[in-house]
Amino acid sequence: MAEIRKAACPLNCWDSCSFNVTISEGKVVKVEGDDTHPITRGKICGRGRMLEKRANSNQRLLHPLKKINGEFVTISWEQALDELAEKFQHIKQNFGTTAVLHSHDYANNGILKNLDQRFFNCYGGVTELYGSLCWGAGIEAQKWDFGNAWSHEPDDISNSKNIVIWGRNVARTNMHLYERLLEAKRQGIKIYVIDPLYNATAKLADEFITVKPGMDGILAAGIMKEILRLGLEDRNFIEQSTHGFADLLKLLDSISLEKLSEMAEVSCEVINQLAYIYSDKPTATYMGLGLQRYKNGGNTIRLIDALAAVSGNIGIPGGGANYANLQVSQSFAFEELTLSNRKQNSRQFSIMKQAEEVLKATDPAIQMIVVSCGNPLTQVPDTNIVEQAFSSVPTVVVLEQFMTDTALLADYVLPMTTAFEEEDFYYSSMYHHYVNYSPKLVSAPGEAKPDLWIWTQLAERLGFGEDFSFTRDEWLKMTLKPLAGAGITLEKLKDQHTLELPVEKVPWSNRNFQTPTGKFEFTSLLGQEKGLNGSLTLAVPEESKLKSPLLALKYPYQLLTIHPMRSNHSQNYHLLGDHIKLKVEIAANIADEQGISNGDYVRVWNDRGEVKGYISILSKAHPNTINIDEGIWKRLGGSVNQLTSSRESDNGLGSTLYDCVVNLEKIN
Repeated sequence: MAEIRKAACPLNCWDSCSFNVTISEGKVVKVEGDDTHPITRGKICGRGRMLEKRANSNQRLLHPLKKINGEFVTISWEQALDELAEKFQHIKQNFGTTAVLHSHDYANNGILKNLDQRFFNCYGGVTELYGSLCWGAGIEAQKWDFGNAWSHEPDDISNSKNIVIWGRNVARTNMHLYERLLEAKRQGIKIYVIDPLYNATAKLADEFITVKPGMDGILAAGIMKEILRLGLEDRNFIEQSTHGFADLLKLLDSISLEKLSEMAEVSCEVINQLAYIYSDKPTATYMGLGLQRYKNGGNTIRLIDALAAVSGNIGIPGGGANYANLQVSQSFAFEELTLSNRKQNSRQFSIMKQAEEVLKATDPAIQMIVVSCGNPLTQVPDTNIVEQAFSSVPTVVVLEQFMTDTALLADYVLPMTTAFEEEDFYYSSMYHHYVNYSPKLVSAPGEAKPDLWIWTQLAERLGFGEDFSFTRDEWLKMTLKPLAGAGITLEKLKDQHTLELPVEKVPWSNRNFQTPTGKFEFTSLLGQEKGLNGSLTLAVPEESKLKSPLLALKYPYQLLTIHPMRSNHSQNYHLLGDHIKLKVEIAANIADEQGISNGDYVRVWNDRGEVKGYISILSKAHPNTINIDEGIWKRLGGSVNQLTSSRESDNGLGSTLYDCVVNLEKIN
């Protein structure tokens, strides 16, 4: 007989939904939304529903695999763990623990997924990754400006007079904010979308403003310049609560509005209109993550933050420069969970340049790569270098559920459970501030194991098993210790399934910022302390006609690689069928110039690589713009990261995935 159980979505996504999962005969048969959740309210996306197909797929990895003479063979868990423990010991004794690289990302938002860090810290400390492919430049930028990256709680949107959705297609990536926008529109709140692509969110807007990719900060500078010319700035906030305003004035005085308009490819009339919109407060800004995936990415977010500050939209209901909400993850006991004090050695590689770092590493060279919660052969930029690097390492170990591009390159593949086959709780530091509990619902097929079991077994073999001698409940209680004062316990979370975390619902309303000056910083002291330029600039993308004119002449089109609709990054493409084709979406002017029609087969290339796919002409996209969704597997025509650069953002903590120019031609 079927039963319905409450669970939660594990996906690294804005919305962190609560589920009602139907179980029948020991299998998940349906995943639906939980209508009692205060934010997600019973609505979930197709990616969430696909978790049922993911759990039940006949493509699941069921047994440990070892590559012998180029072919995978099934081995026992005992053999796999014994051999890996022996390799860990050998590397530690002969090369040092930093000869192991832990390559990871955030494919799963479960709190206990962080125990991989505990394992590697107790082992002695390995080569770790820093930065983020996804949002790192923007997080660092807001820490420079505010001291932290906090957002207004979702319900605050009803206090806004105007809402600016800047580079964030919430209809695709943040559906519950989209629902809030529909409600706001019915209330008469004005909605403006700024984006290079005319998307489903733009269709909802009162006005759509198209901007040249990577020039969003330049547009923000133009709006600030116009606000100041019109005398619409919030002089009280600027004088009482900010640092470095004179430096911003000097920057804006160094360039004309007409030049800023030309650079951003947004008219002076539209910039003037936006100046009035921002001054007609409260105006809320919701930024996307693509804005900062350029060489100038951190500076872009900082200029938009500065716009919110100059216009007086910081710390007021209905306002905010909403990018991320780290208050959520900062609620939990990560130090106790990960035991970072146990590492004796440490080395760091940039997540963007991990491949180049592997290839040039000495003292010690990398002897083993362990991949968890990631698929770097598809997701890390400059795929061809990544493949070369991973192929050069003696041992590659991948913890996975399916035979991904990365798993195919591995020496050992360890089969993992899905979210419905293990207990955890889930959260996201992106949008709302609720934590969701999810019990174990079904047994895993074959010999698939939770990663915590794998770390525990290896820890026992390596002599630090006592550091993993906790029950699942004890681990979960450990993470919740800082919340005891707020009345949040594991028992209460299990009973109610969803609990609200104690956060500032309107950040910075007390004007006490977490910066060195205690103020909003137009000129960042933290940036200067790190040896970087703490001042705002008028930086532009590295691969642009303004910075690299000869390169832009050779490759005249700007490539975006946005998140797909039906897959969370690369996680679902193999479940969508082999009929999946790589789609090349292009602005109408490119089609007109090259005589290209919908469905034509084309080659897209630059100096790093090429992909081939089928044309779809975009309505109202910014001229000379191309999009190819990220995440497509190699056997399905990907990865688009064969084209993207592994450079780091201006502040060193973000990717430059969108800072990419290409050429295109029709082929037979």
